[in-house]
Amino acid sequence: QVQLVESGGGLVQPGGSLRLSCAASRGIFSIYVMGWYRQAPGKQRELVAAITSGGSINYVDSVKGRFTISRDNAKNTVYLQMNSLKPEDTAVYYCNAELGPIGYWGQGTQVTVSS
Repeated sequence: QVQLVESGGGLVQPGGSLRLSCAASRGIFSIYVMGWYRQAPGKQRELVAAITSGGSINYVDSVKGRFTISRDNAKNTVYLQMNSLKPEDTAVYYCNAELGPIGYWGQGTQVTVSS
């Protein structure tokens, strides 16, 4: 079991940057996959980025070259660095952790990109 707490969301202008953090209640070295999802109003929740304990990374095409996911095992934290933000990135962003067959979710953090 793991508790996840997201932070770092907020209001940012187009072209700006934010860094989201996901703090886990246990050592993330023991978590096989951690990822960031987002859900925009009226849309399906989608995977944005994921990283495995072995360092494999995947991004949704729409964020490639702009977002970077990383892990800091010493701090039990996963980050999502978001650069060159666009209005279409506006969504609630959720941290996810897979522990075997069970997935865990954070509460979500709102990201709004608007001028």
